[in-house]
Amino acid sequence: MGFKVWNIEKFKETARRAAAEGIVMLKNDNNALPLADKSSIAVFGRSQMNYYKSGTGSGGMVNVDYVVGIYEALLDSKKYKLNKKVREAYEKFVEENPFDVGEGWASEPWFQKEMPLTDKLVKDAAKESDTAIFIVGRTAGEDQDSKNEPGSILLTDTEKDAIKKLTGAFKKTVVLLNVGNIIDMRWVKELDPSAVLYVWQGGQEGGNAVLDVLSGKVNPSGRLSDTIAEKIEDYPSTENFGSDKENLQCEDIYVGYRYFETFAKDKVLYPFGFGLSYTDFDISCNAASYDKSSGIKLEIEVENTGSVAGKEVAQVYVQAPQGKLGKPLRVLAGFAKTDILKAGEKQVIDFDIPKYWFSSYDDSGLAGHKSSYVLEKGEYKVFAGANVREAKEVFTFEVAKTEVIAKCEEALAPVRKFKRIRPEEACGLFATTYEDVPVRTLDPNKKRDKNLPKALAYTGDKGYKLKDVADKKVSMDKFLAQISDADLCAMMRGEGMCSPKVTPGVAGAFGGVTDNLVKLGIPVAGCSDGPSGIRMDCGTHAFSLPNGTCLACTFDESINEELFTWEALDLRKNRIDALLGPGMNIHRSPLNGRNFEYFSEDPILTGKMVSAQLRGMHKYDVTGVIKHFAGNTQEFNRHHVNSVASERALREIYLKGFEIAVKEGNARAIMSTYGPVNGIYTSSSYDLLTTILRGEWGFDGIVMTDWWAMGNDFADQKGSYHNVAAQVRAQNDLNMVNASAADNSNNDNLDSQLKLKNLTRGELVRSADNICRFLLKAPVYKHMLGEESELDKELKEAISSEDADLLDLNELVVEKDVTEIDPSLLSCEKGKSTNFVLTTPKRCQLKLEMVVKTEGQPKMAQVPMSIFQDNNLIRTVTLTGMDTEYQTIEVELNPSFSFNFYVKFYFGQAGMVFKSIKLIKTKDLEKMFARE
Repeated sequence: MGFKVWNIEKFKETARRAAAEGIVMLKNDNNALPLADKSSIAVFGRSQMNYYKSGTGSGGMVNVDYVVGIYEALLDSKKYKLNKKVREAYEKFVEENPFDVGEGWASEPWFQKEMPLTDKLVKDAAKESDTAIFIVGRTAGEDQDSKNEPGSILLTDTEKDAIKKLTGAFKKTVVLLNVGNIIDMRWVKELDPSAVLYVWQGGQEGGNAVLDVLSGKVNPSGRLSDTIAEKIEDYPSTENFGSDKENLQCEDIYVGYRYFETFAKDKVLYPFGFGLSYTDFDISCNAASYDKSSGIKLEIEVENTGSVAGKEVAQVYVQAPQGKLGKPLRVLAGFAKTDILKAGEKQVIDFDIPKYWFSSYDDSGLAGHKSSYVLEKGEYKVFAGANVREAKEVFTFEVAKTEVIAKCEEALAPVRKFKRIRPEEACGLFATTYEDVPVRTLDPNKKRDKNLPKALAYTGDKGYKLKDVADKKVSMDKFLAQISDADLCAMMRGEGMCSPKVTPGVAGAFGGVTDNLVKLGIPVAGCSDGPSGIRMDCGTHAFSLPNGTCLACTFDESINEELFTWEALDLRKNRIDALLGPGMNIHRSPLNGRNFEYFSEDPILTGKMVSAQLRGMHKYDVTGVIKHFAGNTQEFNRHHVNSVASERALREIYLKGFEIAVKEGNARAIMSTYGPVNGIYTSSSYDLLTTILRGEWGFDGIVMTDWWAMGNDFADQKGSYHNVAAQVRAQNDLNMVNASAADNSNNDNLDSQLKLKNLTRGELVRSADNICRFLLKAPVYKHMLGEESELDKELKEAISSEDADLLDLNELVVEKDVTEIDPSLLSCEKGKSTNFVLTTPKRCQLKLEMVVKTEGQPKMAQVPMSIFQDNNLIRTVTLTGMDTEYQTIEVELNPSFSFNFYVKFYFGQAGMVFKSIKLIKTKDLEKMFARE
């Protein structure tokens, strides 16, 4: 079927290009790569059998039609002669050592058991094949950090032994790192393979992307978005990472290359921005100037001085004078990727770098301007080149007098005293010294009290609809005055997971979540995980994208924007208004398990990449919920661990990427984190969400919590899941998620705090205003009005019949101890499935009791029925043609942490007849999920 806009083949091609552009080649001795056609290759490594398309957790759980692994891509290309005996050895090993999925949430191991290599297998393979490829596979993710252990960021002895044997036997050995995050790389010097590439987790087209680079169809142009130091102990964050209580960020603004280029250049194995190519480039500066009113202007020329076509990344860094504040010796201020340049071809790139992006935040007043971004007086040096280490000085300019670039207000400062590092110059080198971190002097609660929003008095229903606001027939204020306090409170409660009010299987629903709100013409929007593609727990298929680190390593805004234009269409096709991503927290430590979702150690690179992705989604009116705002730098105990950081570090490093996404990407939605920053949970931080986000940056969208997040009012107050009033006071508009907004199923304190006048109607109306304005921009608003565009019609036709079946759901509320399911609802024909969404007002354990027989089948016929819960196979029941008498079959369902979940009956053969089907409560699970 031909479509005008939707083109799955172009989506695949774009994802393949993006994944290939993110591949970083670190080593390529004697031009080991690219591989010539007809090369004989032996592929080693367990991960040839289980390619990691993404990391674990909510950000990776995308149901896909297919995944192209590295081996499959090499085989299907028919370019190479692959060693069958080696492959057969791995197939046998995996048969005896199946994939370990772990037990329960966040329990999948970092790696799968590796096959030890025998001398005979290696020797025989080397006789037949010239090149050995060894694939290292790693994963980590939500609720599961990496560790400084073999099998996580370290290679195992089995892996090292394998690479050592291969390098000793083969003419060429290529190591591919199918990982979500950087790992320890000391083994490269020790084992000396011919070539090493980070191929990351490339989504469902990842294997094809690797093929393109190995074959030379694509010249590698990925550049490291993180510094790779010699060992994990060399990162300044390591000392204060992994606590279950608090992490002091003593390294302050000196994260990643900012630290290493200033204090420890000799500890770096591969610098930030590094990556090899199959060709060579020269980067030079044609013109440079500094404009006092705007900033730095550069004309950078890139020439391909090699023999094959390729792309290069031009990177610009600024070194500010140390002044009173102390500065890193390098700060990324701009970057751009060239087009494909043929041998001898040149391209000129213009850089226009505003002063704000290389200014420093004075949180102490040492520079004379407390709570301001400043350019301290002195000499500024500008560097341009291929990475932070190789960039050459191209321009200097003087700032004669310290200049205030932006006057701010103290916000989000720490309440706990601690010390941070700063440079101390000695003999031309910089050593670390320490200074006291400025602590908070302004109480955010007093700010809130001074700036309480006002609202019109409740008027009751005047007949206004949200459409009247859009048509400018009535003001938003008058429209919202119609909403009762009870419905305003309900509007702050997002529903989910798997709410039947929106597309099946998505994470949340918000907006018109009560009957009264729907009557006012307020639609219910749907949002779904995540950064690696759409996750739908009912089993609907979507497209799996390359992970965040891979996309950051492209250093290419255009490919990110193009890719997420297709992602926008995938969202529109599935009637989803917002993607819960991109994830954009800073890679403070290589150990953060969620780094695969995030981008980089640098905020400028992060912010620019995310802005590009948002622009792509906005072309089709959907958006991303950028997350996790802010400071989520570890997964262990993330609901509770306090991130303690200076205001300067927050503003220059951890908030800066978000700021760029708001100002340049026009972000419409943000998700706060689970944990506290400087004692205050981000979901209830007035300084973070109102003073900085909305006040200073001008953000006018919605803020939602992460799923089941706590709030508090004071830095020394314990967080509570019930304290949603604190979230609304901070202008966190949506508490996610609730089983029933109208019934206050999470027992939050909105009603009680409103009665006690600790929460005002004005604050509820303010958040309702934010939510309604968001909804007016979302596709769901027009869908509610029945305005189906030609694009909507086309995308509806593009949905597969299997996924269309999943949209046709039978809704069932399980309130009684025994709930009957009408057997006539089941489609029992061969290949048919019937889907139910079950809503349980209270969490409970359920079992299915089915009275069933077969009818009209040959005696030896097998009649299978598979039962799935949230797309996971629970049990396959197989009867035969001889089972002609009714029998009772019981199937225990898994406990669910959500109030909504899916059950699917799939019939592999016709012939089953049901007398009755019952859902029986076997256990009350409310106590298990009780929250403070």
